[in-house]
Amino acid sequence: MTTLSLPAFDDVVAAAKRIEGFAHRTPVLTSRTINEELGAQLFFKCENLQRMGAFKFRGAFNALSKFDEGQRRRGVVSFSSGNHAQAVALSARLLGMPATIVMPHDAPAVKVAATKGYGGNVVIYDRYKDDREQIGRELADKHGLTLIPPYDHPDVIAGQGTAAKELFEEVGPLDAFFVPLGGGGLLSGSALSTRALSPDCTLYGIEPETGNDGQQSFRSGKIVHIDTPKTIADGAQTQHLGEHTFPIIRRDVDDVLTASDAELVECMRFFASRMKLVVEPTGCLGLAAARRMGAALKGKRVGVLVSGGNVDIQKFAELVTING
Repeated sequence: MTTLSLPAFDDVVAAAKRIEGFAHRTPVLTSRTINEELGAQLFFKCENLQRMGAFKFRGAFNALSKFDEGQRRRGVVSFSSGNHAQAVALSARLLGMPATIVMPHDAPAVKVAATKGYGGNVVIYDRYKDDREQIGRELADKHGLTLIPPYDHPDVIAGQGTAAKELFEEVGPLDAFFVPLGGGGLLSGSALSTRALSPDCTLYGIEPETGNDGQQSFRSGKIVHIDTPKTIADGAQTQHLGEHTFPIIRRDVDDVLTASDAELVECMRFFASRMKLVVEPTGCLGLAAARRMGAALKGKRVGVLVSGGNVDIQKFAELVTING
């Protein structure tokens, strides 16, 4: 039986040094309106303002920067609905290596275009019929590429943890912290930073109501697999947590909550109208859960990780204006 090598906070610290000068140190914003609504003090870590528009750049660059010369020459392959795709393509370009990305046929056009724009070779698949992980493995074996999955990899997890590390360094300890959850890379990385820098903070992972595999896994004690969920939160349309992410989440996270698509749209509208931010549906998961929790947060210092802002502008306009 193979023993997994799980990353630790020391790996997050090393990743922070590795990505320094390449990843943005994104701003932490506040909103008097939402503070008054919840009777709490909220701090938004705005990874929608990260390079390529999402936190994924952190993990991808950290992982690719550790490649040896042979790996760089042959290149990287990954699979992603969009944000990790862009992150790998951009990181590969910055590091001078070829990148092949397996993307679903219904990925947002803006994410496909950006991935190609960064120089990525895009291979399309049907997310409801095909196995993207198998496609990625076959491409890696055939062409000698190094496979870097979107979340289930120690170097990816460590890189994602740098966002929370920056948040705690800037605002200090928190009472509660809400982090979007798809495959668990961001949440598990955030958990490493949370337990090191704000150990008493209550940490929540948030996923779409229709795709609560993480919640089921967290509460049952084993990884639960589901069909691809139907949700506007395309960045969280994962079918299961990872072998590396799950044990960290189960050990260090306090609970996994959910948010409805309707709640995500309301939060997109709030970010746009009150904070002048374009946030994709997945990036709204944390705020949606905090608003649902409501009075329970009164008087608390609360962190919300805004994971990304890559959304097709026409789709964004349609969503925020419906019943708006």
